[in-house]
Amino acid sequence: MSLDRANPAAESRVPATAPAGDAPLDRTNPEAAIEKAAALCSNTGRWGADDVLGTLNFLDDATRLRAAAEIRRGTAFSLSQSFDMDGPQKGWRRRTNPVHTMLDTGTDAEHGVQGFPHGIGGADDVIAMPLQASTQWDGLGHIFDHGTAYNGRRAGDVVTSLGDGVTGIETAAGIIAGRGVLLDVGQVIGGGELPDGFAITAAHLDATAAAHGVTIGRGDILCVRTGQLARARRDGWGDYAGGPAPGLSFTTAEWLHRSEIAAIATDTWGFEVRPNEFDEAFQPLHQVCIPNMGLFLGEMWDLDALAADCLADGRYTFFLTAAPLPVTGAVGAPVNPLAVK
Repeated sequence: MSLDRANPAAESRVPATAPAGDAPLDRTNPEAAIEKAAALCSNTGRWGADDVLGTLNFLDDATRLRAAAEIRRGTAFSLSQSFDMDGPQKGWRRRTNPVHTMLDTGTDAEHGVQGFPHGIGGADDVIAMPLQASTQWDGLGHIFDHGTAYNGRRAGDVVTSLGDGVTGIETAAGIIAGRGVLLDVGQVIGGGELPDGFAITAAHLDATAAAHGVTIGRGDILCVRTGQLARARRDGWGDYAGGPAPGLSFTTAEWLHRSEIAAIATDTWGFEVRPNEFDEAFQPLHQVCIPNMGLFLGEMWDLDALAADCLADGRYTFFLTAAPLPVTGAVGAPVNPLAVK
């Protein structure tokens, strides 16, 4: 199923929707498709009316203990992009790159203007940034479906001007650690990178898992590499933040639900394929996954170094810890995921 990398024109022949065998989408009716998928994939009430964790319920102590066996060499990989002014953001919905400012510096210390006794000096700094400016998790209060938040709650009862008072990202701060699985779809299907607009279907995910010799199951934290970040590093950010991108097809909703993964992360800005697969739509898979399924979505993860190591040693599973910064009431938060092999 690999693309012909020696022939760039081959990319234009790659189907932008499901391959043969997958049900085609009616591009003209996103409302009906979303409603059907939401009903099929709903976890509303599955863990009780008070649940705030969604699919993170699949991650328990026993699952983490088994995941610890994935550590064999002790080699660690940070899966985070840099948080700086050279990041990908272009101002969409007031999202900007982080602004890092020094409050105290070595120059201040040299000149003795800090007011400390006996010659001690120091440096201090502050950062201002949208919480989803770079590598991050989407919290369960990030997306609503017709005014309804995760677990059937009214959106206005969950997120107010004070923040998310029910499913704030801090509720996940001590949970996201377990078995990570990398599916390098960019390598297996695309020979390194997938073109923008390529819709990754369940068939692509299964083919990649088979090529890697891995199974995906309850409590896993799935990482899907498309190769778009590698391309952005090579060619420049361009429209990486918000523009066309490879990503998961809307048709993967049932696969994601059936697999009972705890969370999924990609190396793209929006997790799902862009442009979206309907004539008029915006992030329809988000609308199913977050408020209906309760699935945690990670975006803009840097999977390249990990993927290179997995390719070299032939092992695509690892121990993964990815706690979000516990900003009280936040609907998303930065994260520095660590994969340990």
